[in-house]
Amino acid sequence: MRSKKQLIVVGDRILIAYDDNEESRTEFGLYLPPGVKEKEKVRGGYVVKVGPGYPMPDPTAADDEPWSSRPKSEVRYIPLQAQVGDYAIFMSNSAVEIEFEGKKYVVVPQSAILVLVRDELDLE
Repeated sequence: MRSKKQLIVVGDRILIAYDDNEESRTEFGLYLPPGVKEKEKVRGGYVVKVGPGYPMPDPTAADDEPWSSRPKSEVRYIPLQAQVGDYAIFMSNSAVEIEFEGKKYVVVPQSAILVLVRDELDLE
């Protein structure tokens, strides 16, 4: 029996796969060597997974004593703007690069994302 691993993104973090189609050529036609793209301040990629969001405190818990035996309520979250499939343009200095099962990903906080590009369905 083989167990399948999965990545679970926590908090306000977003898992992004780099865009493989990013142009590695300058406007004058020169091809850039690998490693030049990593030094850019702004990068782009597709959102693969999104964390649950910002944890929201329970307003009723403020009156409880910390030693009370009342069962804890379910944690609630303020959801993030990013959705799976969005194209995200983010600040690369806030990103943490990871490798999972042979693929490179970046974990980025919501605050480091500058723009999200989303395909909207036209229902007309």
